Amino acid sequence: MRPIIEFCTNNMHHGTEKLMKQLEQNPDYDVIEYGCLGNCGECYLFPYALVNGEVVAAPTVDELGEQIHAKIKEIEELFDLFSEE
Repeated sequence: MRPIIEFCTNNMHHGTEKLMKQLEQNPDYDVIEYGCLGNCGECYLFPYALVNGEVVAAPTVDELGEQIHAKIKEIEELFDLFSEE
């Protein structure tokens, strides 16, 4: 299961570009940058990204990185749970 992490170009003013570049280094992630993800409220207020289509937002870029990794772990655990059945 390869998580898809999507970033909005308009959100880069929060410093998310550095995080995006770090995540791109992981060959297990699909990292995509779009011109607009249509979440203007989150985009204006917080650093955010979509992880498998779910909004992940945090007050800082460092916290966003932590939240993204936590979301990926949560998704992997669910995937493992369902694949055991």
